[in-house]
Amino acid sequence: MKRKISLSVWCLMIVGAFLMMRCTKDEIVDFPVETTKGIDKKPLYRDVQEIAAVGVGIAGVNWADGRDNFVDGWVIPSGLTASDDYTTVSAKANAILTGFQTNMPGCNAVRLPINPPSVLESWWTAYSGTIDRALSKNMKVVLACWEGASSRNGLIDDVAQFWNMWTAVVNKYGGSSNVYFEVFNEPHGYTLAQLTTIYAEFLSRYPNVPRGRIILGGTGYSENVTGVGADSRFTSCLLALHNYAFWATRPTTLDWEQDWKNRIGSYGARTVVTEFGAAMTTGKNYTGAVNGDNEIAYIQGSTNLFRSAGISSMYWPGLRDNDSYSIQNRGGTGTNITLTTTNASGVTRIRYGWGENVNGGPFNPTAYYRIINRNSGQALDVNGGATTDGAAIIQWPWNGGNNQQWQLVDQGGGYYRIQNRNSGKPADVNGGSIANGATVIQWPWNGGNNQQWQLVDNGNGYYRILNRNSGRAMDVNSGSTANGASVIQWQWNAGNNQQWQIIQQ
Repeated sequence: MKRKISLSVWCLMIVGAFLMMRCTKDEIVDFPVETTKGIDKKPLYRDVQEIAAVGVGIAGVNWADGRDNFVDGWVIPSGLTASDDYTTVSAKANAILTGFQTNMPGCNAVRLPINPPSVLESWWTAYSGTIDRALSKNMKVVLACWEGASSRNGLIDDVAQFWNMWTAVVNKYGGSSNVYFEVFNEPHGYTLAQLTTIYAEFLSRYPNVPRGRIILGGTGYSENVTGVGADSRFTSCLLALHNYAFWATRPTTLDWEQDWKNRIGSYGARTVVTEFGAAMTTGKNYTGAVNGDNEIAYIQGSTNLFRSAGISSMYWPGLRDNDSYSIQNRGGTGTNITLTTTNASGVTRIRYGWGENVNGGPFNPTAYYRIINRNSGQALDVNGGATTDGAAIIQWPWNGGNNQQWQLVDQGGGYYRIQNRNSGKPADVNGGSIANGATVIQWPWNGGNNQQWQLVDNGNGYYRILNRNSGRAMDVNSGSTANGASVIQWQWNAGNNQQWQIIQQ
């Protein structure tokens, strides 16, 4: 789980990140950006949609031991007790898992800790009730091996016991299509070569486990998957990635998105973020404006990237007693356990990252959004950063400029003013035209229907943006993918050039 990291370790991480930027056939390519417009240009990476062609489909939370999952004896997730039998564990698990699913719609997975004592001693008979109950609810279960509290050195405590544990687990659940095996949590004590040797042995010992259900933690604190991902022995295996806000200070959502991209490389289609999280009991509004808050930037940037790139994610923790990061709080007694949400805006952003039909919460009139075309992957942009009346609205590669950021101000009746951050002027259909092909420009706000837009959720994270005056859709002219292509209105035809992601900054 989360922990402080020494300055020396971070120095090594920074050097590693620099080296990772050097291109290989397996890594993200750094493309130069055109500079003719002169607006806040900086290097861009390939569009996030290219990171992950398909997602793994895991949308879940961690259910953790109140002592943290680093314990020398049995791991006992919050709400369970060592004296519980199978029936009691199953009943408690039913209540907790139902709470996750009810309070966080779209939750289809739970990550549970295991260690050798928990599996090889009597607790396993009772503890397996959590797994069986989750499976009965058609949830995916990620079983992750944790080291003990007395070591916490990123190394397997007892190699023989480690393999005995996994043999018992695989014998019991290897045939269950919804059980995933995360070989070792945060293996920071190993070099890449040592770690991949362990992973290769896992594959050799359990050849009948489908590789698509084997999750291999990245190097360090599972903080980078590119080294393991590049090893051809593990091509079909999944990759576990962790990242936390207190590891670094990134002032904007864009910075955090780039941080994730650096850690993922070109392996998004195989990556499962099995831990990410921030303080949820401190009252922060994670659907509000960032205003320089590192945790808000982190949660928004993380979930932006997960949604845009189709990356599977599991929040840390869904439930852990007395943890300020816990998104659920436990109440009730005995088997009558109830869960309550600690931060509604946090739930909204977690679900947003899962691809659920939320938009980071109701549009916040004080926040800014980037609006990305589905067809081209480019951003809605005021040409040249102009502040003049009538300046053209075009598409351009996202660069974080104020001329690419928009406020969405509710006008009532489901309509919004889409107002540019740089100029303060809204998107407007030129001359109030109702004709196909009329251009979209910026113009001072006057309340006209040609300046009001309906945002209609198409599902899968995309919207159509319909002009109130004409009823026509905001459209990139002729489906162009070129920098600078004009934005017009056109009769809705469901083309990708008429669909837009709306991503809060």
